[in-house]
Amino acid sequence: MATWDSRGLRGSQFEKVINSTNEKYRELRLALVQKIPTPIKPVEIDNDRHITLAYFEKKSTVDYIGVVQSFPVCFDAKECSSETFQMLNVHEHQYQFMEDFERQGGVAFLLIYFSSVDKYYYMKFFELKKFYARAKSGEKKSFHISELDPEFFMGPKLGVELHYLEGLNKDIQERDL
Repeated sequence: MATWDSRGLRGSQFEKVINSTNEKYRELRLALVQKIPTPIKPVEIDNDRHITLAYFEKKSTVDYIGVVQSFPVCFDAKECSSETFQMLNVHEHQYQFMEDFERQGGVAFLLIYFSSVDKYYYMKFFELKKFYARAKSGEKKSFHISELDPEFFMGPKLGVELHYLEGLNKDIQERDL
């Protein structure tokens, strides 16, 4: 049984950056994107009513879901401490949700933070699909940062540290929606 605090702080700074970005996008009326909480089942609660032990009640889908200028979007945020991203970090149920979301006309993607080099990356679902298929076929189960499209690395803009709407815009233009 995995407890809620066993991996809970991993990526928390990255999550704060995304949440701050989403709040700024909302203020600018560019997007409405919300964090989807992971359902937990409390096991122990202390006298101050703080949860001290819990487990994940069910598998979550993705970290964020919302709408950007009439486009439904969903994405997951992943942090990587090296320049090589392990595909096992994308769980099958997450991948399946994103694939189903795309089939319904939405835009699914990953935001990856490579903390060792302080770089943010917008990974199109099409690109994720390629790496996922490669891993599933028994080939390389990871990808190196050098394999990624330089056009989809992001930085600060519009007063936010992570301006992922630029990546989304390029993604949509490539799809010719």
